[in-house]
Amino acid sequence: MDTPQERQHGNGKSGFAPERRHFLKTVGGAAGLAALFGADALRGVEAAVAGTTGMTPQQAAAEETLWSEVQQAFSISRSLVNLDNGYTCPAPRVVTEAVIRYIWEQEPVPYGPYVQESRDKMAVVKTGLARIFGCDTGEIAVVRNATEALKTVLYGFPLKPGDEVLTTTQDYGSMVATLRHREQRGGIKLTQIDIPAPPKSMDEVVGLFERAFTPKTRFIFVSHISYTTVMIFPVKKICDMAHERGLEVVVDGAHAYGHLDFKHADLDCDYYGTSLHKWLLAPKGTGMLYIRKPYIEKIPPLMSGPSPRQNARMRKYESVGTQSMAPLIAIGEAIAFHNAIGSKRKEERLRYLKNYWAGRLQKTSKIKLYTSLVPEMSAGLAAVGIDGVDMTGLQEYLWEEHRIRTSRGIYARGEEVQWVRVTVSLYTAPSELD
Repeated sequence: MDTPQERQHGNGKSGFAPERRHFLKTVGGAAGLAALFGADALRGVEAAVAGTTGMTPQQAAAEETLWSEVQQAFSISRSLVNLDNGYTCPAPRVVTEAVIRYIWEQEPVPYGPYVQESRDKMAVVKTGLARIFGCDTGEIAVVRNATEALKTVLYGFPLKPGDEVLTTTQDYGSMVATLRHREQRGGIKLTQIDIPAPPKSMDEVVGLFERAFTPKTRFIFVSHISYTTVMIFPVKKICDMAHERGLEVVVDGAHAYGHLDFKHADLDCDYYGTSLHKWLLAPKGTGMLYIRKPYIEKIPPLMSGPSPRQNARMRKYESVGTQSMAPLIAIGEAIAFHNAIGSKRKEERLRYLKNYWAGRLQKTSKIKLYTSLVPEMSAGLAAVGIDGVDMTGLQEYLWEEHRIRTSRGIYARGEEVQWVRVTVSLYTAPSELD
């Protein structure tokens, strides 16, 4: 007889039933993902979204009836205000409950067979990720975070002494450190382009890149959204310039995938790495690596692949030893939640919340916004400073006195500049920003 736990979570006697496996092999696109991952839990959100029929995404962004329903999909403490969602964002209940459910599926059975049978579910997950990004499923790998994805490329890209790599003063420190490491050990040259905060326009940024190319430049590393000043970079124009010169482009998409409404064709980059536990709201420790198909074979994995036959397949980047399948499979619920809201609707809501507070602060004389509020240059994040105020002290004051959590950073451009980064999420209520 099954125990109460077995009846609740599945008896765990043989993994997936045959009919389940057949369904997994036949289910595909957005409708299939919704059917497979968390359909019941999404009904309230889907009904609220249906209530905005006829509205533009910008109009829906201010429709609080919709977003109140979305907020109810999260289990978070309202005894504090979390405005540090750019670090990692709390997942909706449908995702966290899925992780627990898949752990209950995983633990009662032998690990090897479970991993084999999980491949059908992971195939559906990868289909969903590829559809959001607009690429072939054979061009993506599910990894642990953006750091792993990007360091795979930055360490694996073939370079020789004297080759140059272009990046900016606004890129993530860990990635810059990786390139510095190659500079020290391999004799390459790293050039960082000094980007204003904020720039006057996208054309100003494009011009700075154009003037930085040299005959020795081999590839460009650029953020889709900078983690410092959180500006959106003109990635497509940068890629076009690079490709005209026969160069490849690596894009840090940690803050863009699941945040902005875009497809790969809107960027045309050659490599892209992101963390799914940020803006897609997937389980912690999940990320994605994209490599344009012709370049897969030349980039080795950080760890050795399972066999030489995998050298031209993205699977080689997923071979990292034993790991729980539960968070990986639960990416499916995050995709279904994202699709239920809609990429453009989601982007506009995040931008609306950012403008809600930043637009008012912008009018204050001592406030310095390091992020442009021009729609094409920023979305759900903004970096702010106050003349004469230590930002470390401000961050500590906000947390200790008001239970408001933010992140703090330093941007070095000629002189050291401190800022506090404010990052909203879908569960953020406008009243928490007043």
